[in-house]
Amino acid sequence: MFKEWRHRRAVRRVEPGDGRALRRFRWWQMLTRALFRLRLTNEDGRQTVYAVDVRHQNASDGHVKAHLYLDGRHHAESRVPAVFPVRGGTVEVNASGFGLKRCHYVTAEGTEFPLVPDPASAEGRRARLDRSHPALSRCMGFLSATVLVIGLVLLILQLAEQVTRDPEGVARYVGTFISPVDLPAWANAVVGLVTAAASTERALRLRYHWLLDGGVG
Repeated sequence: MFKEWRHRRAVRRVEPGDGRALRRFRWWQMLTRALFRLRLTNEDGRQTVYAVDVRHQNASDGHVKAHLYLDGRHHAESRVPAVFPVRGGTVEVNASGFGLKRCHYVTAEGTEFPLVPDPASAEGRRARLDRSHPALSRCMGFLSATVLVIGLVLLILQLAEQVTRDPEGVARYVGTFISPVDLPAWANAVVGLVTAAASTERALRLRYHWLLDGGVG
């Protein structure tokens, strides 16, 4: 019920587009922009091309906006999480602090298909690496997940130590916990950078887990 309510609310947030042309992806936009496409074939054999354009720099305003283009023209826009009605279903877009965590075409029957990233985008380059070097791609994915697990464990240890530090607080009931890992400030900064890089790599593949990636963000 709650999921359906959020879905309807997202659909109501959609605003009509202004018809402007879709701008091509530039290499210097890899850290600030994501561009995905969806090609649907009409009953008469003609193709309809949808494009989802997301500019991550909007996050500085407290939100990220997704723009939907139809055959190269601005068709609609919405704050994320966004749900755009399209022919035969919807396009669902959602973002995390490190990129997109969802950009899928969902049919009326509930079947989901990820949209195809623009080849020039960071997501497109990561997808090309996955196709050309699948073994390396799997190793990178495994390394990213491992880094996030380690980062999460370190975070839990530090939080447990902080919570039980006050002898008049929680420590009265559970005792004082001393973390077996005591990292200096510079090491904590390095861990933060490495875990952010791992979550960014996962976002390029539209991978997201609320505990691993959400905990880092």
